[in-house]
Amino acid sequence: MLSASQILELVKGGEGYNVDFKRSVPSKVKELSDEVAGFANAAGGYVLIGVDNNNQIVGAEIDNNKRSAIQDTIGEISPALKCEIYPVDVEDKTVWVVDVPSGKDKPYITGGVIYVREGANCQKLRSAEEIRAFFAECAKIFYDGIPCRWFDIDKDIEPNNFRTFMEMANLSDTFPIRRLLESLELLTEECFAKNATALFFGREPERKFPHAVIRCLRFKGLDKVHIIDDKTFGGPLYQQYLNALSWIESKLEVEYIIKGTGPRQEIWEIPLDVFKESIMNAICHRDLYEEGGTIMVEVYDDRVEISNPGGLLPVVAAEFGHKSMSRNPLIFGLFTRMQVVEKVGSGIPRMRRLMKEAGLPEPKFDTQGFFTVTFMKRSKHQSTNSDRLNDTLNDTLNDTLNDTLNDTLKIVLDYIKSSPGITANTLIEKSNKSVSTIRRSVKYLIETGLIEYRGSKKTGGYFLKR
Repeated sequence: MLSASQILELVKGGEGYNVDFKRSVPSKVKELSDEVAGFANAAGGYVLIGVDNNNQIVGAEIDNNKRSAIQDTIGEISPALKCEIYPVDVEDKTVWVVDVPSGKDKPYITGGVIYVREGANCQKLRSAEEIRAFFAECAKIFYDGIPCRWFDIDKDIEPNNFRTFMEMANLSDTFPIRRLLESLELLTEECFAKNATALFFGREPERKFPHAVIRCLRFKGLDKVHIIDDKTFGGPLYQQYLNALSWIESKLEVEYIIKGTGPRQEIWEIPLDVFKESIMNAICHRDLYEEGGTIMVEVYDDRVEISNPGGLLPVVAAEFGHKSMSRNPLIFGLFTRMQVVEKVGSGIPRMRRLMKEAGLPEPKFDTQGFFTVTFMKRSKHQSTNSDRLNDTLNDTLNDTLNDTLNDTLKIVLDYIKSSPGITANTLIEKSNKSVSTIRRSVKYLIETGLIEYRGSKKTGGYFLKR
């Protein structure tokens, strides 16, 4: 039974994997049974009636008729599910709690439909065949929900990581840890920590879960022959996520564009945000039952591949890119509370959009056995103006200009590249060329679209044209 202080903490953190808010009893009371069934098909949770969408406790009055209607709609869930319904006084207002256990006889069906809690939403599964296949693959037990009997909450939690979670989830760090873990469904009925607790908050969880790491490799060339760099990141999952992103960033090239007096623009070989999506997907959706596989990040000269054990679940495969279903819903829920995960099911469309906006091919997905996403790098002629300039010079200048002018063009381009905004007088001074030669070179480069003049006549200068 939740206490008032526990409810305050849950409300402060917002809706998530284990909690849903209702301002009042819905006019269509069946909406409650949908939420309840979704929680029962996952790790359990709480429906708090009397809390609005702005995380404000407004209170609710539920008379006997409404309470009876709630019990009747929950009673329509099949197989039968026992839930507690009780009021709690919180700051002089009444919040009603529908306390839903993780069901032992999954799947639970309401109105002929199956719902499963995913992040802060309930996902609809449209057929019993889909849900049977889903739970058969998960052995009806999520790996992150298995009791972790060796984990000592008082000794094994990594404090800095835990504080980071509390801050990002907008939770009070003065709240007793055990009560918080209980509220987040991270403890079993026997008060053992679950695997998700150890993986997300533990010190060096790879000691007991050696496969729950991210291995990052940089290869020379286009195949797996020559390894240049090899790093394996363990530790709490959020730290793994940050370390993997930092490592990827260090292996990619970036070009800087400066326009006027504004901040410089960074153009990466691959947009960095796609890796936020893909690494998070890999952590939340990897098959931890497959102890022989780890998350792999592989960087080649022309591409980056990110893979995790476990292909698509049957229920997701039919609507790939539109529906999401995590193999590790507790872990997914914790990342959701940290607001690291965006809207459920948005990851694949977002990666596609980011690559398209960057003028790059859409990511390629291989979903057999391992889930692998491949991002193609920006080719040199796409990413760097210097290569485009060199190609233009090599293809055209030798045929149209004399050797002296050709050499001068290259000199001018080098100065403009190294000193954006350089003036004509400075070009003349540095190059030791005549005024007429520099003017002819600048004129030609402007006419061919390779450089441009920005600013006023007195204070402006020349820039490479992007």
